Amino acid sequence: MIKALLRAAIRGGDPEDPEVRRRCGALSGGVGILLNLLLATGKLAGGLITSSVAIAADGVNNLSDAATSVVTLIGFRLSVQAADADHPFGHGRFEYIAGLVVSLAILLMGLEVGRSACSSLFHREEVLFSPVAIVILCLSIAVKLWMFFFNRAMGRAIDSTAMEAAAADSLSDTLSTGVVLLSALADHFFRIHVDGLAGLLVAAFILKTGWESVRDTLDPLLGRPMDPDLARDIDEIAVSHENILGIHDLVYHDYGPGRAMMSFHAEVPAEGDILALHDMIDHVEQELKARHHIDTVIHMDPVVRDEHTEATRRQVAELAREIDPAMTIHDFRMVPGPTHTNLIFELVLPYSSRLTESEARSAMTEKLQNLDPSFNPIIQVEHSFVDDRTER
Repeated sequence: MIKALLRAAIRGGDPEDPEVRRRCGALSGGVGILLNLLLATGKLAGGLITSSVAIAADGVNNLSDAATSVVTLIGFRLSVQAADADHPFGHGRFEYIAGLVVSLAILLMGLEVGRSACSSLFHREEVLFSPVAIVILCLSIAVKLWMFFFNRAMGRAIDSTAMEAAAADSLSDTLSTGVVLLSALADHFFRIHVDGLAGLLVAAFILKTGWESVRDTLDPLLGRPMDPDLARDIDEIAVSHENILGIHDLVYHDYGPGRAMMSFHAEVPAEGDILALHDMIDHVEQELKARHHIDTVIHMDPVVRDEHTEATRRQVAELAREIDPAMTIHDFRMVPGPTHTNLIFELVLPYSSRLTESEARSAMTEKLQNLDPSFNPIIQVEHSFVDDRTER
């Protein structure tokens, strides 16, 4: 059934296509609203029958899940709006904003459920055992497990963090409902009153899910580094062209799924034909656009790679790695003079390094002057916009 629903939503289209994503968002949101409202109704009724705060709390959680589905549906619908004069990069980030709003609502709901559970601990009420309530909880676990597999499959099909978060939420709901079921059985068969504690566990699951969702939606809004696998593929595509010697300063801007821009510097031979090199750069930009749906701007950096300069560059790169194994250099140039030789390059300091920019520059300068006192290092220290693991 899940595969049939996926085929109906995607219809063989491109997962990055805004219209395909809108259909998937509408289907996921609609299914979520319907099933969560049914579950909330059943659990709230079960909570009233048994006087169980844990069952009622789980029902309230399903109401919040229904609201989550509504916001998700609206977010996907707004995100597919075309670019306009006020928003030239489109409206794709509505998907992230909707996720953030939902995440904050989940956190507030978790706090409220926790307050109710604490009240139950200090003001105990008898929990009335009802086979109807047990059946409702068992059905809820089955439905939430199905929703987990459905949202996970949908999220993976279109690479949507919003739907992956919905899948994680469904899985945590499954676990929390299981806790509620066990507390009801323990109270009836063993006279162990754990209703309030179970409510606290439900609250903890809700808060955990809410926090993880906040983190996942804030990252793309604040600006996160490019996916390491994508960065490596871009590097491989670029250097596969004969006259691109290497790339650096790769910057990625995420304006929503399927709406991204990036720029990087490509090192090319200084002695090359400028028109031929420019034509090659245009070709690489078009190739990256076709393969990854990313608008790309490439800046050419002409570099001299004669035997002496190349040998010195390798020495400098090795000295940088001695300071920090993840440290790299680029834009290396040598300008010889009668009394000294200027070594001009950019030193990439990883965010994981314990060194400050000043300390890294001083350490590099000392190593170079120990190597050759005539070297006059002119070093620009910078940080990479890509995860340190992607640096070569």
